[in-house]
Amino acid sequence: MTRNRTAAFLVTGSMLSGLLAMPATAQAADSPLYRLVDTAAQRLATADPVAASKWLTGGSITDTQRANQVLDSVAADASAHGIDANYVRRVFTDQIGATEGIEYSRFAQWKFDPAGAPTTAPDLSASRTEIDGYNKTMVNEIAQQWNSLHAPTCRVELQQATDAVAAGRHLDPLYRQALESATRSYC
Repeated sequence: MTRNRTAAFLVTGSMLSGLLAMPATAQAADSPLYRLVDTAAQRLATADPVAASKWLTGGSITDTQRANQVLDSVAADASAHGIDANYVRRVFTDQIGATEGIEYSRFAQWKFDPAGAPTTAPDLSASRTEIDGYNKTMVNEIAQQWNSLHAPTCRVELQQATDAVAAGRHLDPLYRQALESATRSYC
């Protein structure tokens, strides 16, 4: 029974990662914030393999050292793009918090149902490399969409992009909540 549940978790996780890796195709894809929000959703999808890795190694969900490295890196990237580094830090603080929220949710599930917990996980460094790529894309998008992010229409455009990404990627309630949390400081 344990192997079947583990296999089901891995298949479900693989399917979720596959769905989140597919481009979202809803009608608001032409929103100026669509690519930024879509990349934020892809970055959130790394939470499941990261949580599995941390579960198996006994690692802490909150990794202050790694979070500070990410925040310093995106702030430097923002400065290189000529945009407000503090704004970018706020955006990524929310993104990190949303990712941790998913990880805590997975840990809670596995605590309640140890037979459903993962028995294998991808290497954490591979997930972090993927995350770093998403971070660069997000900072590039923030720089390109700077005016839209600071326009009076930002909230409407953000909601349209969020709805399109959530529909196109078939986000479940947890991931939808995480995406809204991750993007709350955009406007």
